[in-house]
Amino acid sequence: MSRNGISQWLLLALVAPLMSGAIGCQSSIGGQTLPSPWYLTDDVQYFPPGPEFKLSNQVRAMEEYKLEQERLRSGIEDEVN
Repeated sequence: MSRNGISQWLLLALVAPLMSGAIGCQSSIGGQTLPSPWYLTDDVQYFPPGPEFKLSNQVRAMEEYKLEQERLRSGIEDEVN
């Protein structure tokens, strides 16, 4: 083997472990999402749980609408009487 071939293999033997250690990303293996090696230093993203009943805003809007309709009806009835 020539001297140039040996130096190339030596360079590859030194660079390959460095390159494999520099790669860090999430991977999906067997249906599991595995974290990157730097998951302990990542920013934490926390989304607090929402209300159990998902349509609470809609219910509140309907109640306000019904109250407004009752006020309008009572106002009309007062004017008629």
